[in-house]
Amino acid sequence: MYCAVHLLPSDYNRLIMTFHIISLFPSAFDSYLGESILKRAIEDKKINIKFYNPRDFIPKPRGRGLTYSEKRIDGRPYGGGPGMVIEVLPVARAVEHALKNSKSKKGARAGAKIIWLSPGGKLFTNNYAAKVAAKYSDVIIVCGRYEGIDARVRKIFKVEEVSVGPFVLTGGELPAMIIVDVMARQVPGVLGDMLSLEESRTASPEVYTRPEVVEYKGKKYKVPKVLLSGDHNKIEEWRQRKNK
Repeated sequence: MYCAVHLLPSDYNRLIMTFHIISLFPSAFDSYLGESILKRAIEDKKINIKFYNPRDFIPKPRGRGLTYSEKRIDGRPYGGGPGMVIEVLPVARAVEHALKNSKSKKGARAGAKIIWLSPGGKLFTNNYAAKVAAKYSDVIIVCGRYEGIDARVRKIFKVEEVSVGPFVLTGGELPAMIIVDVMARQVPGVLGDMLSLEESRTASPEVYTRPEVVEYKGKKYKVPKVLLSGDHNKIEEWRQRKNK
């Protein structure tokens, strides 16, 4: 069952959520974050997005740049097997930097939550998103790639393993976008009207708008009469039945 988070009008301006994303491919987020609701939320300072590329946290030798081999942050897995594993220190330094940038706030929303994306993690849901958005001001999302990230990073930091579904992707960037999208919607002001949250009301899988009758290839398609009745009790009952 969805757990609604009730906020007072005075809360609306102070609730700003910052997402810190650890990723080898931060440019993968450009298109999605540069459009529509999330773009407006960033421009209106309802949410902040910060990126940390582990490659930027490789120590640089004095007086020269890094060679190609020194820029590598992955290696073959101990014990054998296919694929490459991302090394501990570049990721650990990136997470540490994100923690330093996290705003420490007093009150109900404080500190940072570290989410470690994993196919075997806790299932990500609207309920989970609402609870995290209500409690934390900052969310750090660690995106894996290749065969994964050296498990010792999870031992250095207190993380929660989270999965967006029972499948495996080539990287954590898509799941991170899903998490940002779902959690951002919980922040007052992002949607403009909190009543737009489908999960906090009875939303039907069927929605309609004008015109009332559409004719396509000789066949007429009409809006269900109950939605034109003005009887809100009957409309609510209809939506409840459609949701079953």
